[in-house]
Amino acid sequence: MDQKESPIKPRILLAPLDWGLGHATRCIPVIKQLLKKNCTVFLAGDGKVKSLLIREFPQLPFLHLPGYKIQYTKEKLLMPFHIMGQIPKILSAIKWENEWLEKIVEEHQIDAVISDNRYGLYHDRIPSVFITHQLFIKSGFGKLADEILQIENYRYINRFFECWVPDAEGENNLSGELSHPEKMPETHVRYLAPLSRFEKKEESTQEKNVLIILSGPEPQRTILEEQLVQQLKDHPQQVVLIRGLPENDKTLDIGSHVTVHNHLPAAELEKMICEASFIVSRCGYSTIMDLAALQKKSILIPTPGQTEQEYLALHLMKQNFALCITQDKFRLKNALELAASFNYHLALPGDKEQLNKTIDSFLAIVSSNKSMP
Repeated sequence: MDQKESPIKPRILLAPLDWGLGHATRCIPVIKQLLKKNCTVFLAGDGKVKSLLIREFPQLPFLHLPGYKIQYTKEKLLMPFHIMGQIPKILSAIKWENEWLEKIVEEHQIDAVISDNRYGLYHDRIPSVFITHQLFIKSGFGKLADEILQIENYRYINRFFECWVPDAEGENNLSGELSHPEKMPETHVRYLAPLSRFEKKEESTQEKNVLIILSGPEPQRTILEEQLVQQLKDHPQQVVLIRGLPENDKTLDIGSHVTVHNHLPAAELEKMICEASFIVSRCGYSTIMDLAALQKKSILIPTPGQTEQEYLALHLMKQNFALCITQDKFRLKNALELAASFNYHLALPGDKEQLNKTIDSFLAIVSSNKSMP
């Protein structure tokens, strides 16, 4: 008796932006869902993103794709101008990666693309998805500039088949107007609920220490690290410091009361977060989603001059989700005293099954596209 041929696995390319590690970490649950659905997943990127994803998924093929190489400045007031000055470089990278994608689709017979904030990874012949929590981008130059930037943002997003937003759709959400603007793009938008590689366990965990997680582009990551190291030298409590440097082998010796890791795999990091009384970190959106998933009390420090994080800090403080303190005013001892009396509200918004439903729908479209002549 003839055996039925098994269906061909969809070949999906997934590539996150290299603006910190958050774009890569929030793609981890997406990758896991694709693998559960029997997809062949190709990953792409370079630098820290490549190091992190290879550690999490050593079995998956990885393609070299240069990042946008966005740099920050030390001066907060100059940050918006510094970012604006890099726009020509970013536009050149977008054009280059679109040409790269054309070649890769042919070479590896890719059936669909999932891009986390990489604007050039759209394709005319196969379904392409754009993941972002910033439908509305805060420029730092006022309302008119924000509106112009939104038009340009949507010009690229509308080239994709769908846009996936990692937040809850309703009023109870984590990202406020960044993901819930008055005007939406023309392409179909799906809200996934917050995406996290972590999941809260039913059993309680004994809290042992304070956990500091550093992240984000340079030089601001190092500036905050140096500031905290000075404060940690005389700190009386046990502290764990994770530096956010997956490619670095050198470590720091601060004192016996401080345990230092350059980077931790997801499972070990989740354990550390659960064992912490408070989390001190940047106000990056992926970090916020992880903290919401584990319902942990946090003290967040927005990157100076990064308008998105400064907005999120205000939004989350209003919701009592996190205690947020600017970098210039941050003192660890004082912050922990304030956090001890802060009225935290840590409910996770959204439907946990929304990602699974969205990927099912997406793969049905991919399958239909494959069957077309």
